[in-house]
Amino acid sequence: MNKLLLLSAAFLTLSFTTTESTLQTKHIHGEAIVPQNDKVFLRDYYRETKNQLKKSIKGLSTAQLQYKPSASEWSVSQCLEHIIKTEKAIFGMTKEALEKPANPERKDEVKVTDQQLIDGMTDRSEKAEAPAMLTGTGSYQDVATALKDFQAQRTEILDYIETVPLDELRNHINDSPFGPVDSYHSILFIAAHTARHTLQIEEVKSKDTFPKE
Repeated sequence: MNKLLLLSAAFLTLSFTTTESTLQTKHIHGEAIVPQNDKVFLRDYYRETKNQLKKSIKGLSTAQLQYKPSASEWSVSQCLEHIIKTEKAIFGMTKEALEKPANPERKDEVKVTDQQLIDGMTDRSEKAEAPAMLTGTGSYQDVATALKDFQAQRTEILDYIETVPLDELRNHINDSPFGPVDSYHSILFIAAHTARHTLQIEEVKSKDTFPKE
């Protein structure tokens, strides 16, 4: 888990400066959501981020998937590949962390809230470069293939969530560059990361030179 969080922090500049007076955070298209300390919220947020990604890429052609606004900017295909690679990596390390003994005595050290994590992940005002191992090459030529791979990964994650008690998620504390976090945060991070890059896909689609078809 520590390796993963270090890797994540290496390419995402997260802003965990949300004040406690901020009662709501926004999802991809602006409606307010309120994080809850339960697995119902996790399932709902996973469904929300999946549906918004599907909506964002629905009907895109190969030309649209492969379009790059500039040499240094990603295509939609690269964003999709990055999402899928990163979800797999984070999930694998989260499972490894949960196989270790719980350490609830460290719970008071966790200062980052669920809301702050989502806010930080979906703040696109800060950009950074992803490590090569998680950078997409533009391998997806059609939406159906990308969604098949994405859905297979999501199904595995959601099935796993059902097997782990909430207390287990909250009682496994790990160190990260932005302070101690628990395994609930790590699983929430997966969906929030997808929300972040769905926003990036929308940015690509908004370019004046984005193919019409």
